[in-house]
Amino acid sequence: MKQNTKLIQAGRGKEWTGQAVNPPVVRASTITFDTMAELAHASQRKGDRVPYYGRRGTATHFAFQEAICELEGGAGCALYPCGAAAVSGALLSFLQQGDHLLMVDSVYEPTRALCEKILRPMGVETEYYDPMIGAGIEALLRPNTKAIFLESPGSLTMEVQDVPTICNIARAHGVITLLDNTWASPILCRPFELGVDISIQAATKYIVGHSDVMLGTASANEKYWPQLREHSYILGYCASADDVYQASRGLRTLGVRLAQHQQNALKIAHWIAQRPEVETVRHPAFASNPGHDYFVRDFSGSNGLFSFVLKQGGAKAVAAFVEGMQYFKMGFSWGGYESLISPTLQVQKLRTASQWPYSGPLIRLHIGLEDPEDLMADLEQAFSRYQAAL
Repeated sequence: MKQNTKLIQAGRGKEWTGQAVNPPVVRASTITFDTMAELAHASQRKGDRVPYYGRRGTATHFAFQEAICELEGGAGCALYPCGAAAVSGALLSFLQQGDHLLMVDSVYEPTRALCEKILRPMGVETEYYDPMIGAGIEALLRPNTKAIFLESPGSLTMEVQDVPTICNIARAHGVITLLDNTWASPILCRPFELGVDISIQAATKYIVGHSDVMLGTASANEKYWPQLREHSYILGYCASADDVYQASRGLRTLGVRLAQHQQNALKIAHWIAQRPEVETVRHPAFASNPGHDYFVRDFSGSNGLFSFVLKQGGAKAVAAFVEGMQYFKMGFSWGGYESLISPTLQVQKLRTASQWPYSGPLIRLHIGLEDPEDLMADLEQAFSRYQAAL
């Protein structure tokens, strides 16, 4: 089955949809049983998509979980109220006092905050590593290293990691690997084929695709799925059936949306790369991007998210650039149909284990589904304001 066909078919078995096209929205807290035997059956099969209690899920959840597993290749999928919750739920399912965690230095800022403000006081030591470390990760392993966390590409600076090499080393030492796979969505990279144990998605972004739902997923291989499932349940994580339905619906158009995001973004990224004000463009599909060879090897395409670095400028010039945009809006997240712009004045302040090679401010763009000519005209005005403010 080809990918776009799988996007249409995944999670739409008759056990979930009945005679309808889409799985219905089934909202529930209490699940009732007519006999002790039914109750015992549901209790014993809590991991097999059998209704037991609302927090375990309903047919709406089970259909979406099945779809994510089909698309990513995992044995099971846990749902969370947002992407950050998926990260915390996955890490807290496996880490305990005295463990050592290796965390990529280019990681999403809320994940770093989790390490410093939650895990460290719990007695979990986090050590950050250069995203381009590759096989060098082995030198950082300790007897108490429990997990390696990857984010590829980095959602701000776009380094693409050598995921298979890191995973092979981790597996040889009995270390769990977790990958924030949000940039790729479930279709641009198949993490379990690269050796990843747990794949995490902020479904808020490309899966939902319309900037109106918060949702997270964490899929695991057969070895780690039972523990991820049970611990996430014990921690109280769950998601609204209405939000899950929206995500399930978003999957159906994911392929065509990503193709258009990619086309628009590449056109704009190449135009930006020719600007005299720009030091470099950070886009995984560019040969100059760190880890580009891994991108070509491990990914089937790109999306709408990339960054570029200005040659110079402080807060005043950056404010002139990002304020007054017509189509680009300042805001967090990405992956919706709209274009977004986000400035970072000093990337190095967000790192502790690797050196950021540029001194100028970084601008991250999410290129939406607007006409790229309109977006480039908007950016042309931004560059003019920036030049005037220098």
